[in-house]
Amino acid sequence: QVQLVESGGGLVQAGGSLRLSCAASGRTFSGYTLGWFRQAPGKEREFVASIEWNGGRTYVADSAQGRFAMSRDNAKNTVYLQMNSLKPEDSAVYYCASRLTYSRGSRPSDFSSWGQGTQVTVSS
Repeated sequence: QVQLVESGGGLVQAGGSLRLSCAASGRTFSGYTLGWFRQAPGKEREFVASIEWNGGRTYVADSAQGRFAMSRDNAKNTVYLQMNSLKPEDSAVYYCASRLTYSRGSRPSDFSSWGQGTQVTVSS
């Protein structure tokens, strides 16, 4: 059974940085893609970034381009989301999720396993 545990959220001022971590367990993730989504109150869950476990190819949403970057540490079975130049509109609960790489897609419904989320709050 896949387990995804997020950490690293918190309160930061606008312009600051945070690094989120997602510790993955329960299977080998070769052939999988791990992604980050976020959901603000009253809004739909939206894609932020993803990384393919094999090869490390990353995809970043337009809203996060140039500010957010995703990476992985295969030895630790952990993926990271480095968030720089944070804005108040980045405030949300951030979720880690996984799917098979071949199934593609960046919608929440494309991902089958989810973590419990970590809160990020950016103050102005």
